[in-house]
Amino acid sequence: MAALPPTNDPTLERLEDQINWYDQKSSQQKRYFNVLKIVTIVAAATIPFLTTVPLEAKLSQTITSALGATIVVIEGIQQLYQLQTNWILYRSTCESLRHEKYLFLGHAGPYAAAQDPHSLLAERIESLVSQEHAKWASGQQAPPRTAPSDSSPRT
Repeated sequence: MAALPPTNDPTLERLEDQINWYDQKSSQQKRYFNVLKIVTIVAAATIPFLTTVPLEAKLSQTITSALGATIVVIEGIQQLYQLQTNWILYRSTCESLRHEKYLFLGHAGPYAAAQDPHSLLAERIESLVSQEHAKWASGQQAPPRTAPSDSSPRT
């Protein structure tokens, strides 16, 4: 990743800071998601394998139960923390910010004709960050419960 030249420009510093933050968080979320998925796959694949291994019945049941519980816990963690969704959202925002950076540095796209490219960059950075934050916040909320409508057929 090409860094911007050293500067005291708060807008360019903010841009680099946000690119780095989203890049790191995306990689972290992806890594967590992949590790948990691999553990889930291995645990799920081990359960049928255990049926072919001559073990004491109680031991086999205990191991199988523990693997099943592990799968449930891992899936719950993934659902709770939205690891895959956050990974994709963070990566998308990171790449959008990089896109803005290179358009700005190249005096291209919307910056080519802008009267104040620097101001436009600041607006677009904040817009991208705000959009990502709104998506993240909506993903953290539980889906609304819908009450049965009055027009539903009655039996």
